[in-house]
Amino acid sequence: MKYADWLSIWLNHFIQPNAKARTFARYEQLIRTHIAPQIGKNEIDDVTPLLLQSFTAKLLSGGNGKTGGGLSASTVNAIISVLQNSLRTAHLYGYVKEYTADKIRRPKRHERCVECFTLSEQKKIESAVLAGKKTKLFGIVLCLYTGLRIGELMALTWGDIDLRRGFLTVSRSCHDSSEGTVFDEPKTETSRRVIPLPKQLLPKLKSIKKNSTSDFVVSAGGGTVSVRSYQRSFELLLKRLHIAHRGFHSLRHTFATRALECGMDVKTLAEILGHKNPTITLNRYAHSLPEHKIAMMNRLGKLF
Repeated sequence: MKYADWLSIWLNHFIQPNAKARTFARYEQLIRTHIAPQIGKNEIDDVTPLLLQSFTAKLLSGGNGKTGGGLSASTVNAIISVLQNSLRTAHLYGYVKEYTADKIRRPKRHERCVECFTLSEQKKIESAVLAGKKTKLFGIVLCLYTGLRIGELMALTWGDIDLRRGFLTVSRSCHDSSEGTVFDEPKTETSRRVIPLPKQLLPKLKSIKKNSTSDFVVSAGGGTVSVRSYQRSFELLLKRLHIAHRGFHSLRHTFATRALECGMDVKTLAEILGHKNPTITLNRYAHSLPEHKIAMMNRLGKLF
């Protein structure tokens, strides 16, 4: 059996029935774009560790079809996961004699440089949103004070917000697809979480809810807003304010950075962000800790 034929069987009979729609779409894209064209014509028994390691090296050096450059370590690791999972299943069902894909050496992942807004830029963004007439943009401020991912924000309904007690519950996410907005389970199990809302946000949220005709916190004309459309609105806001472009996810990074600067402990921050463990948070936002330590020492110095 050709490896490409097995990948089709594995994808449609083992992944699609059990995985999230977004996961299935991602696997299908990696197979169609990278795996099948490069090594799919090989017989499944000929997919050896040496072949896979050579394929991995090729991806790292020139696997990007658009630029001709190498793929990121993150993307290559995702491809390796597809290779290993598909071949492990093939071995389990007797299509290959032994499972050897665990011998692939994965490229090291380097934590991306975290981009966040300065305090003055944050205040500028907040002032523009609060002074404007587009209530849907208040979601930007909400992210600055809760660390929500954009998919979580777009899926947020008024039923997820307890305005009396001041809590927000993350119970689902969403993403764009060719068929429109697709709602799904949160990114991970720890992404299901309850986030306390700052008191200063509650009056504005109550006002927006009172005048809203939608079940969704962020809406336009009573309907949902696509992720891409909201990202575009955010880009236009930054352009209008003459603030250097940063992705929407920078709002989440800004929240985390400000939280550490204010003295929030890493464990609490990890729970609010929905990270699996505090180590992830620590590694990602270590850049904030030196400034945080200096601020703490300066506060301590005032006692003498």
